[in-house]
Amino acid sequence: MSYISLNNVIKRYSNKIAVDQISLSIDKGEIFGLLGPNGAGKSTTIKMMVGLLAPDNGSIIIDSVDVKKNPLVVKRKLGLVPQELAIYSNLSAEDNIRFFCSLYGLKGKDLKNKIDEALNITGLIERRKEKPKKFSGGMKRRLNIACAIAHKPDIIIMDEPTVGIDPQSRNHILSSILELNKNGTTIIYTSHYMEEVEAICNRVGIMDNGKLIALGDKESLKKEISKGEKIVIDVVDEDIASIDQLKKLPGIISIHTLDNQIEVISKSPQESLQDILFILANNQVRIKNIVLSDVNLENVFLQLTGKSLRD
Repeated sequence: MSYISLNNVIKRYSNKIAVDQISLSIDKGEIFGLLGPNGAGKSTTIKMMVGLLAPDNGSIIIDSVDVKKNPLVVKRKLGLVPQELAIYSNLSAEDNIRFFCSLYGLKGKDLKNKIDEALNITGLIERRKEKPKKFSGGMKRRLNIACAIAHKPDIIIMDEPTVGIDPQSRNHILSSILELNKNGTTIIYTSHYMEEVEAICNRVGIMDNGKLIALGDKESLKKEISKGEKIVIDVVDEDIASIDQLKKLPGIISIHTLDNQIEVISKSPQESLQDILFILANNQVRIKNIVLSDVNLENVFLQLTGKSLRD
């Protein structure tokens, strides 16, 4: 039996279906990436998993416990890192963690040890006495995580934990996630940064318009869905006419443009390249650089949803 199971889960808001018959399983010890453009249903799915919303149909089972029937039992197994910061600016870092741990009945030496461990994991041990109103955005995010993990939950759900932070804090958070996972914690991770998902997640689910449209390990998704290789062309200026012509070439799977960069997914990039160059030259598009590379998860996401993850 899977550690976490969502079975035909539906959630409606008035006449709109926010989550439409989602079924998926997550194994114990996984880092599972849940992806989707804004409005795809990710946050609603997470709220149902942690018991903040009840599904209209279907069931969510976590470690053999039905979330709808026994929400308090499930909540003790979970740590939630919400997208919005959930910390108190006028309490010190360690007092923030102490407050959240007290909600789980922790006290005495056990409480102190767990506070120390959470501060160590998130790199805040030397700032423990400081108040987060003096912290950078990245440090506040790390404290947010420390508050969620201090009670040693079996499962941590992280909803966009690295939004708007500096690269150093992002790297520290990703390292912390890998460390927690190495110690047996199951992690569900949502992000608008596909490179993070590529770096840490074992399997990925992609949602769009409330439906789960893809599910699998990263390599399988890239092979099964893309079935091609990528040509990245940096140009001085994009040209709409040339893009339309490129889309009509045989063997072209998809084309996306962003910031004067053209990404072409082709079944045979070596054969397509000559035709691509001819079309661009014929339309007087000046080329700065060309690179052939492997398809990544961002390309899979674009093909499935027609959108960038950060749109």
